Amino acid sequence: MEGCHSSAMSEDGDEELAAFVALHGAALRASCVPARYWESLCRKLRGEVFDAGDYFGIMQVEEVDEEEEGDEAMEDELKKKPNPGNEPCFKVIVTNENGLQASNPDSIFLIDHAWTYRIEHARQHLLQVPGLLHRMTNLMGIDFHGEIPDEDSVEQVLQEMWKYNQTYQLSQGTAEEKVPVWYIMDEFGSRIQHSDQPSFATAPLFYMPQQIAYTILWPLRDLETGDEVTRDYAYGETDRLIRKCVLLPWVPNEVLDVNCFTPEPSDEHYQAILAENKEKLPIAINPAAYDKDKVFKVFTDIQQVLNSLTHPRFVFTDNEAEADILYNFSHFKDYRKLSEERPEVMLNQFPCENLLTVKDCLASISRRAGGLDGPRWLPRTFNLQTELPQFICYFQQRERRGEDNHWICKPWNLARSLDTHITNSLNNIIRHRESSPKVVCKYIENPVLFHREDVGMVKFDIRYIVLLRLVKPLKLYVYDVFWLRFSNRAFSLDDLDDYEKHFTVMNYAPGVILKQVHCEEFVPQFEKQYPEHLWTTVQANIFKAFAELFQVASAKPAPLGICDYPSSRAIYAIDLMLKWDTSGDGKRIMQPQILEVNFNPDCDRACKYHPTFFNDVFSTLFLDEADNCHVTRIV
Repeated sequence: MEGCHSSAMSEDGDEELAAFVALHGAALRASCVPARYWESLCRKLRGEVFDAGDYFGIMQVEEVDEEEEGDEAMEDELKKKPNPGNEPCFKVIVTNENGLQASNPDSIFLIDHAWTYRIEHARQHLLQVPGLLHRMTNLMGIDFHGEIPDEDSVEQVLQEMWKYNQTYQLSQGTAEEKVPVWYIMDEFGSRIQHSDQPSFATAPLFYMPQQIAYTILWPLRDLETGDEVTRDYAYGETDRLIRKCVLLPWVPNEVLDVNCFTPEPSDEHYQAILAENKEKLPIAINPAAYDKDKVFKVFTDIQQVLNSLTHPRFVFTDNEAEADILYNFSHFKDYRKLSEERPEVMLNQFPCENLLTVKDCLASISRRAGGLDGPRWLPRTFNLQTELPQFICYFQQRERRGEDNHWICKPWNLARSLDTHITNSLNNIIRHRESSPKVVCKYIENPVLFHREDVGMVKFDIRYIVLLRLVKPLKLYVYDVFWLRFSNRAFSLDDLDDYEKHFTVMNYAPGVILKQVHCEEFVPQFEKQYPEHLWTTVQANIFKAFAELFQVASAKPAPLGICDYPSSRAIYAIDLMLKWDTSGDGKRIMQPQILEVNFNPDCDRACKYHPTFFNDVFSTLFLDEADNCHVTRIV
């Protein structure tokens, strides 16, 4: 620790500091907070000492008066601003007459957070938390004179907040608790402007004893009275183009010197994914031959299988070592060892199947199906980590052409539409990149809707179960029963944060009605609503999309494609929607849009309504007996 100890410091102080460092040291190191400040930080946090006011002041910068300023370029600049002269411009300066020394161990300051929330609760907070809307409109320079929150002011704050938002994530807890938290610093913190050569650094710190997040501020060099306090809004980004993209919310620039085309990533990209997944590929083996009346021992940790697999040629075992079939819920990693020691053991997953089940990989491999915008059956998708400039270019092109620009931001790895947001704000999408790795997909603005008597025309999605028996040559089946999920409110392209209007996953939200329609009832109702569109034709197009997806997913050897391991089998759930499109000959068609592919899907509904479901699946995949199993071979 640099200069943290003085001999006079009490032993209690030592112990307190040691306890503080034990709890927060890792976070402070990760944020590069110099150790010389830790002791003072510990003291300020414990005593809730907000002493920034002794050192800094907020200054309002007047806009230059246009008449006096004969410079036409300046006037043009003002006209280019979205609302010239409306937003007051503030900066924070050092007011302490002695300036501020970076070497002084006390030169670290706490910034309070004015508002902390998760995106899905933002509107509700602004409408319901007393004084919040007033404080936010003030902080953002938005006119708001009323006492009662009005929708317009709320809407403006929801747009503007992306210039002020910061984010952190809790590393422990349930999937729900890991959804990113966004916060807006108090008036002092929010007035600190951007600079490419910042004078200060900031970092959020979650203070464990009080379970409160603060932002901490410390100088990067010595400052004199009157010097401006700035921070780098694109901290950590060194690439010039990416910095320009990340800073767009504050420095509007046309990012046009890039091509929107997103080719398939390099082979190295897939090698890196394999390494990151710690998956070990199998050695080449010959397909095993089994006696035609062999009874297979199944080792599984999936309750639905244990409850409903009753086929006489399968028995359960608790001993993994004697199993013929491993049917596991969690991802299997060491295929190499299995292929060397027990090549005849079958299992319910394929090496590298994450190329289908992880959203950014699904988009990458689908580009093999051709087309500048990728295949027609997949919404246009960009990986925000690696394809931000291309996305911005594409967004701006659509904007200039007056095309719909609604997008849906999804994390790579969270299911059940957690941390998934629909927006038409470019700033919003750019800033979402800071929370967790995300893809952004074109939101389907013209979905095929279904008429629900109780609510009107709603969105719906369809889930099919596909059974992958073999990769080389490709052998793919689809289960004959499909499942439907409906939204609870009539669809329209507004209220983008209204979950029940825009999402169909209702079985996870407490107290929300789940509308069930069996596929046998659905088809006649659908054909009655859309007499020109026979379900057999629609379904043929859906199956064609599935076939193409699996063809491109297995077109290259692992790790660039699904590995053709002869002992692997798998079932996946594919969720899709239908959108209105125009065919080559100008006809209106229903185009399937694949939304996601899920490994080891929840088959609760399947087992409940179709008790033979797992018997059918096991027969098709492990016995090669697909007749009378309610499956259709599509490849």
